[in-house]
Amino acid sequence: MKCSGCGSEALVSGTILDSNGSRVNFKLDDVSTWKSMLGIGTRGVRAYGCLHCQNLQFGVDFTEKDLKQYQQFEGQQPSVLERINSETDAQ
Repeated sequence: MKCSGCGSEALVSGTILDSNGSRVNFKLDDVSTWKSMLGIGTRGVRAYGCLHCQNLQFGVDFTEKDLKQYQQFEGQQPSVLERINSETDAQ
């Protein structure tokens, strides 16, 4: 992996914590707040700091299901209603 700021490969991995010492998560927009409070639809976040330019960059721990669901579309993602309608039309 290379730094997105300077291109260096001198990255140090780490963990982002909030002020309470809890790990920070990435919440998928398709998931309701209630589900995300139960841990559904949230993904872990990886952090990398560059030793050369002090740039901080993040990575998200997507699941295999996420990759299949979101990589099937190019460009802007369709809304939830558009996805439901397209699944209904295909059946």
